[in-house]
Amino acid sequence: MPRLKDFIELHFVVFLWGFTAILGKLISIPAVELVTLRTAITAVAIGAIIYKKGTPFWMGRAQALKLLGVGVIIAAHWMLFFAAARVSSVSICLVGIATCSLWTALLDPLFSKTKVKPHEILLALLVIFGLYIIFQNETSFDSVLGISMAIGSALLGSIFTIINAKLTKRIHSTTITAYEMAGACMGTVLFFPVYIIYFAKGGSLNFNLSTMDWVYLLILALACTVYAYTASVRLMQRISAYTMNLTVNMEPIYGILLALLIFKEDERMSLGFYLGAGIILLSVFIYPVLDAYDKRRQKLKQAFPDKVMIGEE
Repeated sequence: MPRLKDFIELHFVVFLWGFTAILGKLISIPAVELVTLRTAITAVAIGAIIYKKGTPFWMGRAQALKLLGVGVIIAAHWMLFFAAARVSSVSICLVGIATCSLWTALLDPLFSKTKVKPHEILLALLVIFGLYIIFQNETSFDSVLGISMAIGSALLGSIFTIINAKLTKRIHSTTITAYEMAGACMGTVLFFPVYIIYFAKGGSLNFNLSTMDWVYLLILALACTVYAYTASVRLMQRISAYTMNLTVNMEPIYGILLALLIFKEDERMSLGFYLGAGIILLSVFIYPVLDAYDKRRQKLKQAFPDKVMIGEE
C-alpha cells in the first residue's frame, strides 16, 4: 500500500528528470563529451551498487552484447536530447521529448505484433496537430532543429523503453542498467572519430570542465540518473503503473517551469508555442486515462462476452 511519502518521493524523482535538460545546458562541454562522462560515472556507480548487493551480473555473451547494443541507442538518445536543449531551448527540448510515450504507444504493437488501439491513433494525431502549431510559430532554424532533434531523441527513447520492458522480465533491472550505461559510454567513444571530423568545434574533443561543471555533472549522473532510476524501480513495487505513468508526464511541466525560473527571458516562447505544447501535454496526460479505460473495457468484455458494451451497439 503506497504511503504519502512514496508519492512525494515519486514527484521528486520526476522533478529530477525534468531538471536534466537544464543541467545539460548549464554544463559547458558539448553534448557528446557530456554523455561520455555521464554514462561512465553512472556505469561505475551502478556497478558499485551491484557489487555491494551481490546482484547477479553475468548472463552470457549473447545477452551482454544485446544490452551493450541497447546502450548505444541510449547514447544517441541522450546526445540528441542535450544537443536539442543547446541549439534551441530547454522548453522546446522538453516538449519534443514529451512525444516519447506516444511513440511507445505506436511502436509497441510493431514489436509485440498486436493491433494499434483507436485512442492511440487519435492521440498521435493530436500530437501532430500540436507540433504543427509549434512549427508554425517557432520558425527560426534553431527552434526547428531543436524540436526535430528532441523528437528524434523521443523516438530512440521509446525504442529502448520497449526493449527494456521485455528484458526486465528475464534480467535484474540494475544489471540491465549497468550494461546499458557501459554500452552507451563505449558507443560515444566509438563515435569520436566521426564526431571530431564532422561535428566537433575546432576538430578536437573538449573535456575542460570548470568546478561548477563537475558539480552539475555529478548531480546529473548520481542524483538524476542513479538515484532517480533506483528510486523509481523501488516505487514501482508500491505504486500502480497507471499512477507512475501519469506522474511521469509532469516531467516536461516541471522542466519548463524550472527553465523559465533559471534562464528567464531566454526561455520565453511565443503564445503559439505554449498552445501547441499544451495540446501535446494534454494528449500525454489523456493517454494513460484512456488506456486504463480500454483495459477495463476489454476485461469486462472477456468476463461477459454476451453483453453488448457501450459504444458497440
